[in-house]
Amino acid sequence: MELTPVIAVHMTAALGALATGPVALWARRAGAQRPKLHRAFGYAWVTLMLVTALSALFIRDFQLPNLAGYTPIHLLVPVTLISLFGAFYKLAQGNIAGHRMVMRNLYLGACVTAGLFTLLPNRYLGRMLWSAVGLA
Repeated sequence: MELTPVIAVHMTAALGALATGPVALWARRAGAQRPKLHRAFGYAWVTLMLVTALSALFIRDFQLPNLAGYTPIHLLVPVTLISLFGAFYKLAQGNIAGHRMVMRNLYLGACVTAGLFTLLPNRYLGRMLWSAVGLA
């Protein structure tokens, strides 16, 4: 697999979400109430997550175990979309704790855990990283 425009958009949005997520989460901690910062970074994070999830639909891999080019990691697309909808639904219902839990879990699952999987040696970003440090 090579760097295509879709992969570049996907990777840029994912890295942006990885960077903005902690700010959004931190800005609403019990000891640090910064609602404007939380809202700004929260909306930025949600937008980046939507771009990441939707662009993933156009990235197909026929080398790994797949179904029509979609690999198991593509299951994160509906999980992400449903989680984002659920988080805003909980917020609209006034369930702040539920909103916080969904957003925190989505960040940890879709950004951190999925991000670590991209560093596997057989993945595009993993090959770039491990060859750059001389381990591949």
